[in-house]
Order: sequence, then C-alpha cells, then structure tokens
Amino acid sequence: MLYELEMRSEKETVSSRVNPTPLPEGNGSSTKKAKILLVDDTPENLIALEAALYVLDEELVTARSGKEALRYLLEEDDFAAILLDVKMPEMDGFETAELIRSRPRSRHTPILFLTGYRNEEQLFRGYNLGAVDFLFKPIVPDVLRSKVAVFVELSRKAELLQSQAAALARQTATLQKAEQRFRSLLEAAPDAMVICRPDHEIILVNSRTEALFGYHRSELLGRPIQMLVPEWNLEPTPGDETEANGGHAQTSVEAKELNAFRRGGVAVPVEISLSPLHADEGLLLIMAIRDVTERKKAEQERAKAEEKVRQLNSYLEELNAHLEERVIERTEELSRSNDELAQFAYVASHDLQEPLRTVSLYTQLLAKQYAGALQGDGALFMNYIIENAQRMECLIHDLLDFSRVDARAEDHFSKISSNEALQEALENLTAHIEQSGATITRDPLPGVMADSIQITRLFQNLILNSIKYRRPDEPPRIHISATLTGREWTFSIQDNGIGIEPQYAEKIFGIFKRLHGRDNPGTGIGLAICKKIVAKHGGRIWVESDPGEGATFFFSLPCQEVSAESC
Repeated sequence: MLYELEMRSEKETVSSRVNPTPLPEGNGSSTKKAKILLVDDTPENLIALEAALYVLDEELVTARSGKEALRYLLEEDDFAAILLDVKMPEMDGFETAELIRSRPRSRHTPILFLTGYRNEEQLFRGYNLGAVDFLFKPIVPDVLRSKVAVFVELSRKAELLQSQAAALARQTATLQKAEQRFRSLLEAAPDAMVICRPDHEIILVNSRTEALFGYHRSELLGRPIQMLVPEWNLEPTPGDETEANGGHAQTSVEAKELNAFRRGGVAVPVEISLSPLHADEGLLLIMAIRDVTERKKAEQERAKAEEKVRQLNSYLEELNAHLEERVIERTEELSRSNDELAQFAYVASHDLQEPLRTVSLYTQLLAKQYAGALQGDGALFMNYIIENAQRMECLIHDLLDFSRVDARAEDHFSKISSNEALQEALENLTAHIEQSGATITRDPLPGVMADSIQITRLFQNLILNSIKYRRPDEPPRIHISATLTGREWTFSIQDNGIGIEPQYAEKIFGIFKRLHGRDNPGTGIGLAICKKIVAKHGGRIWVESDPGEGATFFFSLPCQEVSAESC
C-alpha cells in the first residue's frame, strides 16, 4: 500500500534521500542520534516514511516484516520510537507489538501503529498492546514528524534521567561509603568521639563514648553536651587560615582539661579537643574526649617522687658538704700518717741495718774461727744464723726501697728514654746475667714522661724476677718490647721461666707475697715495688702465664703527647 504524502515534490524528496544535503554544523552534531524503527512490508511505504522523517536528522532503521523488526530489537540498542504497520503478512502489527512488549528492554518503547482503517476494535486492541498512538492513512508528513519528534525528545529526556539517576546512585553510593568510612574511623578512634551542632546538641557518638560515660548512644543523641561535661562552654574561634574548599574559616580549640560525669554522677577528669567541620548541613563540632585519670595519677605520683628526690638531693648535698670536710680532714690525717709511717719505715730500716751488720759480722767470725770446733748441729745452727742474717739484711734493703718510692714526687718526672733506663738496669744486673747465662733481647722502646730512677728500678726488678724463677734445665731467655695501645704505651717482659698459676696472677704483686719456699731467692717485695712505681706513674701492671710455659709481665705508662706519632 502506498501512502499519499503531501509534499512539495515527491521527486525532490526521493532525490534528497539518495543524495542528502549536508546539515549545518552544530545541528545535533553534539547529540547522539536517536534510533527510529520503521516497520512495513511495502518498500515504497518505507521510502516515503524515511523521506518524511529525514529532516529530523535521526537514525532511521527499516524492517520489511515483523520478524525482521524483532531481530533488530534483539541486536540493536534501544529505539526512541517504533512505527509499525498493522497489516502485514505472516505476522501482523498487533502480533509483532505483543512480542515487542514481552521483551523487558523494549517494554516501554513507544509504538505508533500505521493503519488505513478507523476501527474501534483495532484501536482498543492496539492500545491494550501498549500503543501510544495511531496514525491513519493518508498520513500527513508534518503530523508524523511532530509526533515522532515528541517521542524522540521524550526518549532523550528519559535517557538523560536514567543517566542522572545512575550518577545520583553512584554519588549516593560514594556518600554512603564515605559516611561508612567516617563512622568506621569514628568507631576505631581510641578516644570518646562526640559530634555536636553549634547549639551543643549531640548528633553522633562512638562506642568509646558509651564505654566511658556508661550511657547508650540512644540516651545521648539529641541531648546537650553539658549532660556529660557541665563545664563545657567553649566555641571554635575563626582564625586567619581558611579551608581550600569553600573558604570557611576553621580553627581547632586548644585541648582543655575539665571534669566530666559518668552515669550515676561519678566525676572523671577528661581532656577535650574541639575541631570544627563544615558539612552540607552546616557547621559541626567534633570533640575528642580522653579519660586522663591515669595520667593525673601518674602526674601526682611523679610530683611526689620529684619532691622526694628534691628532699633527698638537699639531704645529699648537705651530707656531701660534711663528707667533703671529713674527707679533707681524713686525707690530711692519712697524709700525715703515711708520711710518719714512711719516715718510721725508713728510720727503722736504717737503724736496723747497723746492729744486723754487727750480728752478721761476728757470726761469720765465729764460724770462721771455730769452724773445726763446731760439728753436727752446731755447724748447722751457725749456718742458719748467717743465712737468716743475710736474708734479713736483704729484706731491710728492699723495705727501704719500697718506702723510697713515695718519697720521690712528680717533680722528678721528665721526658726520658726507655732504652736508656733499660740499659742502666741491665748494667746493674750484669753479674746475675753472666752467672745465669741469660739471653736478653729487646725492641726499640719509646720516650715517656717518668722518673728515670724508678723506671730503671722497674725494669731491673722485672728482669731479675725472670732470672730468679728460671727453669733448671735451660738458661733464661728474656725479650723486652713496647706497643702503643690507644693513649698509652704497653711494655712487656717475656721469659721462658717456670710460669705462674693463674689464680696467683694478682697475689704476687702484694708485699711479702712469695709463691715459692726458702729454696728460691727473693723477699716478696720486688713485684710490690714494681706495682707501686707503675701506679705512681698513672699506669697498671699485670701478668699472663701458663705454668711451665714462661710468663709475660705487662705494664702501661701514659702517652703524654698530643699525637701518637710524637709518642
């Protein structure tokens, strides 16, 4: 069936459809074209419909049967409108419309039936199938265009509404997530968090607030904050700094310590920090409330402890003042006593030498003159007297040396050569070295700030000790060296003697301490003198040894120069 369309020129219209004139720029170029489905079994009718709707500049899709139309609906996106011919073979327009409406996606797509018959039964059936309108033949192009244009516009608005609804749904979901995160953060806060309006009405609390104050949140919402903190009357004061978004001035109030009250009127000290928040509904006040009971107790305990410490310090200062006076007095007394003891030891030792020499001399004369007359025990006893007299003389001599160490003060210290002090000690020990067959080697030794006489005596005593306590099966071998360790020189005297048990390593430096019997020479003062000399020079002395493997005596002397190279 061919529709009689009222047009200026059918030929012009058809020609324009084949070679359309380009539309001016901006005419719908920025808007997605709406799809309009044209369904008719007659090709001429489809051409006429396209020609009438061409000026709308929308996307026109043609179908020559109901089945083809349904296939388009399955494959293509939503259509803004469907122009459906009622009378078609195989599947008429009503059957096609029924199938279109059964598809959820096209259930609300506007359907305009095209028919040449005005039949109430058809109209009733069409509207029951969801038709929005009927166009009766012959169809007026302007009417067709205006009606289709309305549905196209409605389609665009519906699409816009759907887009806005989706955007709103996304925004709502985002806001809900943000609110959920905010509530989660609020619940995770270690302090009680309360959000109020500027009039102090509580609108939100977290679980820590319930735990701190003993109220359920339903009992707090809508109540003033003064229900919990009666003294609260602070407000945020706008400052010079503003938010980046919106320009709202906001400044947090410095934390304040106030008294809050739990359920039942139990007071609890709290620290409250206030921060303003500019939300859509206006200014909100966020308060962080922290229970400072334990901190208060700790501060009180600390204050008590500080007071006790202050009192104790005052007492100690007073006690130290008295102790310093006592120490000075005792030091002076000890100094006098030491001087008197040193003088006594010197005088006693000096005065003992003369009668001891007399006893020793006359005993030797008796032994020489009556050597033949004294037999057996008499001769043995005479030898005991002579031997002990000589030993007593050596002991008095060493005791005098021990007492003389303190007599030489630091004014005898000077920069000396350790090599020269060692050489002088070896010359003093020439007889002992030759008699024992000792071999003595040495490395170059440094210069030190010391008393030359005492350092010579120190080397002499340590070398003599190594010679005395040698092995019976081989002559002594002694090596002297020095190394710089930190800010001091460490000297070592190494021998191949009988060695020392580790448990006696400290004992041997005590006065009159001897590890061997009378068969071995010595008075037990030599190493004590060495320790006293080293201590007077600000150093230390020690020994390392394995029994039967020899011994190494170490002593340290400070390096007084600025650089190690100059030491």
